[in-house]
Amino acid sequence: MQEILLIEDDLDMQTLISDYLENYDFKVDAFENPKDALLHFQQNKQKYALIVLDLMLPQIDGFDVCKKIRENSDIPIIISSARGEMSDKILGFDFGADDYLAKPYEPRELVLRINSILRRTNQKNKQIGDFEIDEAKMEIKVEGLLLDLTKIEYDILHLFLVNSDKVLSRETISNAVSGIEYNSKDRTIDMHISNIRQKIGDDPKDPKYIKSVWGIGYKFIG
Repeated sequence: MQEILLIEDDLDMQTLISDYLENYDFKVDAFENPKDALLHFQQNKQKYALIVLDLMLPQIDGFDVCKKIRENSDIPIIISSARGEMSDKILGFDFGADDYLAKPYEPRELVLRINSILRRTNQKNKQIGDFEIDEAKMEIKVEGLLLDLTKIEYDILHLFLVNSDKVLSRETISNAVSGIEYNSKDRTIDMHISNIRQKIGDDPKDPKYIKSVWGIGYKFIG
């Protein structure tokens, strides 16, 4: 079941959208206060597949909410608003929205738009724990932040992610990743993994993601 974050201060509309989406097997977390929604999202961003965002909100305008989300996340955003002017739609896309539905609309249309966006997203990206892989662009993000990886670092981390919880020997890593020659006395693989750990914020003494397996190699545990 995929989870949706709904930011909508009209409680009747909030209930209508939530109930309708839940009938289509989406789990909805709804907020009327955008500040509470932003705080919650920052703490739980990895769990959500998409955000449905109203524009006319208390305390913070919906465009500003969209801008704040885009500062550190590329999660799909559908704006759901009574502001249906073309200028508002253009501004919404400028701030990073993926789609714009002008109220009133049939809830079924929202479901269709959500499914369309999620199909495109799922074709392109893989979500594995805190990590998101975009194989077309050869990019990996951790908790929504793009990692600055070399080609070899990308290949090694990708190998770990798609083989989660499997012990990979140094020889296995060498055979799977072009550009690395395996030698039992050579520490090249360890050097690359040390660089990856630094970039993903992993402490080798207390690893959250990459665990050393003495005498063999490594295991991704995230």
